[in-house]
Amino acid sequence: MGVTGPPGPVMDRDEVDRALARLGAEHKAVEDSLLALQDHAGRRLLEGAELTGTTKDRWAATEHTITLLWTYFDAYTQALNEAREVRGRRRWPGREELVELTERLRGESVTVSGTSSSQLAERFTLRQLVDRMNELYASSLDMVVTADAVWSALPARIDLLAAELNRTRSLAHSVGVRPGEHPAGDDLESITHELTALRAQVVTDPLAFWRPAMGSSAPGGGRPDTDRYDRAARALEDVRREIEAVLQVRQDSEARLLRLRDVLSRADRTLAEARAARGEVLAKIAASEVPVVSGPPTALQERLALAAEYRRHAQWHRLSPLLESLEREAEDELLRAREQLTAVTAPLAVRAELRGRLDAYKAKVARHGMAEDPLLIERYDAARRMLWSAPCDLRVAEQAVLRYQQAAAEALSGAGPVDGRGSR
Repeated sequence: MGVTGPPGPVMDRDEVDRALARLGAEHKAVEDSLLALQDHAGRRLLEGAELTGTTKDRWAATEHTITLLWTYFDAYTQALNEAREVRGRRRWPGREELVELTERLRGESVTVSGTSSSQLAERFTLRQLVDRMNELYASSLDMVVTADAVWSALPARIDLLAAELNRTRSLAHSVGVRPGEHPAGDDLESITHELTALRAQVVTDPLAFWRPAMGSSAPGGGRPDTDRYDRAARALEDVRREIEAVLQVRQDSEARLLRLRDVLSRADRTLAEARAARGEVLAKIAASEVPVVSGPPTALQERLALAAEYRRHAQWHRLSPLLESLEREAEDELLRAREQLTAVTAPLAVRAELRGRLDAYKAKVARHGMAEDPLLIERYDAARRMLWSAPCDLRVAEQAVLRYQQAAAEALSGAGPVDGRGSR
């Protein structure tokens, strides 16, 4: 190698020795890093994988970069060995040797040829060459570590989820939940296709599933993108819960059907009681609007019979939603029956309340020794005849009770009797 003059002041012996020691340490560090990269599990996986997409393109570039790294390293090794050889000539190097060592250690003394198609050769100082190798190493390691991180995280998780999917599918088949026959069966089929496609893409293009960390320059800075996996896991969990609900139906369907029959029977009895009460009201209460009572819940009875049929044929996936809707509607039917009974018997309740009020005032008058008062006897008898006769006009009977109450109140207060209009 020709010497054209030292770059800057000529180094003395101590400076040369310190520089050679530092460069030797850097050489060892670079060599260890390259060997570690060569043995990295991610690099071996990349070399043996059938890659696609982004990963295929980046691995092709990274392979070229790794080859270039070794080329640079060989050039660095040769330049360092040549500098050591010059230094080893004499214990106390002369000026000519120090000038040459200064040029080798500080100048652009390393020429690397064939590194690119646009340049026949590149010239570096040893410092520049180390920086360049560190830069290329970081980008290569980033690619290898990223791919390895995705492969370490996602395929195993996908396989575990696929195993859970198979168990759920087996349970689903046991209760008749199949594709084309039940929405959960269709969901299982969709999740199966998604996991199969996801695993194939993760294996061949792991870099498509990497989310870099914002602002991070360290190799492998970021995390695997698990969004698609997470969506599939949530969908499977929803289906699993639905299948478990169907399994629960298989276990407790008989008890639920018995409860349903009981609720509908109570609703039917309540409606029958309301119809009988309506007849009584129409016969005993005059001038009263009595609501019509609906018929028995035949539609619900028919659906209950269908539910029993589903149970006999072990069609649990059909029985599950039917039971849920029947339970809601049966309770609603019982509530409506009770409301109708209350509405129908309201006039009888009013009459009973008036009778109770009349007798309560009579007892009060008797306790005060006024039971024989002619006016009170007259008004009591008038009210009683109205309340205990059929049909009973509730409006007129209520006025009669009020007149008796007013007369009793005035008699008890000593104010004297009043006429039917409430005046003295």
